[in-house]
Amino acid sequence: MSLIGAGIGAGIGALIGGPIGAALGGWLGHSVSEAYQQVKAQHGPIIMNRAEAQSVFFVTLFSMLAKMAKADGHVDQSEADLINRLARTQLHMDEEDRKSAATIFKNALNDSYSIFDYAGQYRKVAGSREMCEMVYRMLFAVAFADQTLHPAEDAILQEIPAYLGLDQGYYRLLKEEFQGNEADIDEAYKVLGCDKNASDADIKHAYRSLCKEYHPDTIAAKGLPEGFIHYAEQQMRLINSAYETIKKHRKQQQ
Repeated sequence: MSLIGAGIGAGIGALIGGPIGAALGGWLGHSVSEAYQQVKAQHGPIIMNRAEAQSVFFVTLFSMLAKMAKADGHVDQSEADLINRLARTQLHMDEEDRKSAATIFKNALNDSYSIFDYAGQYRKVAGSREMCEMVYRMLFAVAFADQTLHPAEDAILQEIPAYLGLDQGYYRLLKEEFQGNEADIDEAYKVLGCDKNASDADIKHAYRSLCKEYHPDTIAAKGLPEGFIHYAEQQMRLINSAYETIKKHRKQQQ
């Protein structure tokens, strides 16, 4: 089943405008930017159905992955291989969608927008926190695809949480995860959204609430693509790691 093309309704790119609207137009083979102000004036606030929101997400995702892959000046083969594998095995994209993703990726390599432009607009038009967290994780995966974190890639990873509406603590947590280091206690508390002075009961309640939020049934109910269950599972590993770090630290303090 198509994940990208099926969701594009007439004029959705024009309604969105900006980098995402331009990316939609570039993929579909026509310009939408000129019509943006007129269409928006006629229709008012953007209201997307589930399929349109999903399509916008994939267009944004592969545009941002392109920007990250090119951050060090060129797209490395290991980065291209990882993105292809992500599309095929983790997002479960069919051949038609992979071709569309390749076009979106190629177009974004040469457009005039920055990765921050895409991230900031996506957060405004369609980005739930869960989706933004998953995008951020994928950017980390691309940055570490060649086993070397280039300074330009690291700079993006440090700055982009603000554009995606994420706590800055996610940068250190994910960097430590990808580098294989143990999470810092301060960052562990940030993952659970708790203060250091919170009671053990409050810590456990926050942990259980996050586990429920990232349960596969919850992900499916929010309309997220099936492939994102994989990333929900990865997020759960981060949550579990943070909870275990806090329990271990508190036990040592007794």
